[in-house]
Amino acid sequence: MVDVAKAAGVSKSTVSRAFSQPEKLGAETVARIVAIANSVGYVPNHTARALSTGRYGNVALLVPDVTNPFFPPLIRAAQKSADSANICLFLGNSDESWRHEDKLIDRFIGQVDGLVLVASRLSEERIRRHAARRPLVLVNRDVRAIPRVLIDSGQGVADAMAHLAALGHKHITYVSGPSTSWSNQQRRNAVRQGASDYHLHVDIVAARVASYESGRAVVPDILATGATAAIAFDDVTAHGIMTGMADQGVSVPTSFSVIGCDDVLGAATYPPLTTVSTRSEEAGQAAMSLLLDMLGSRAVGDARIALDTHLVVRGTTAAPAATGRTDRPKA
Repeated sequence: MVDVAKAAGVSKSTVSRAFSQPEKLGAETVARIVAIANSVGYVPNHTARALSTGRYGNVALLVPDVTNPFFPPLIRAAQKSADSANICLFLGNSDESWRHEDKLIDRFIGQVDGLVLVASRLSEERIRRHAARRPLVLVNRDVRAIPRVLIDSGQGVADAMAHLAALGHKHITYVSGPSTSWSNQQRRNAVRQGASDYHLHVDIVAARVASYESGRAVVPDILATGATAAIAFDDVTAHGIMTGMADQGVSVPTSFSVIGCDDVLGAATYPPLTTVSTRSEEAGQAAMSLLLDMLGSRAVGDARIALDTHLVVRGTTAAPAATGRTDRPKA
């Protein structure tokens, strides 16, 4: 740091500020210091900084399933926002387990200044306990007095129910996701409300976990209800349902309509998937912005940011056949 300061003609504190609080210096000064630091191989010692300031320069983001294509755009947006603030983002995958999520938080807590929990499977009590230890922001979990970003899929699912009703469907199945998922509760409630609004019969079928394999495996249960359409908890499950229908010799959408949620696979399936489009990238950006405000001592209070959703109609929905399915499941 002494070498960098001497070469740049500034004090050591200015060099430190260029890396920790660049917004407090002129852009030219920061650029000159960073260029000189790079030339001499200077790297800030975050451990030493944490000892002197109590700040680590790190934040953690936890998701329930890093392999689900809904999460990468959110993670990327959060990391971009953290990078712009010169903060390192740690990523944790809880594998849909509240116990593992709890363990990851305990491991991260001694190394980070704050946390973003996405679709947390923890109880409200555990969330509040962790929020008392570090600044914490939630995504798709509505806990009063804790800053949160919510993707309100209720409107999009309501649009999906209206779309199926307009096509002439009378019997619909909702293939649910994890029981502890806030999003699953919102979507299931919207399905039930749509059933009441449009006088439709609805069956709830559990896929246990949101995955391609679960969607494929649950198809016999879906067909056993006699429904002519299904709304799946997410696109990954919907994709599995489409494959399972093909396994059973049932044509989508000629004999059965399928709708997903999240719009992460819609254009990549065949036929292209009708789905509820959500805003995961914006959610990641908004959540990190809230956390950075908290770390910068800017009060956010009981912040509750709601992002709306809408239905994208593609090729997996059609009017039901006049006499029900024109093909029959394989024995």
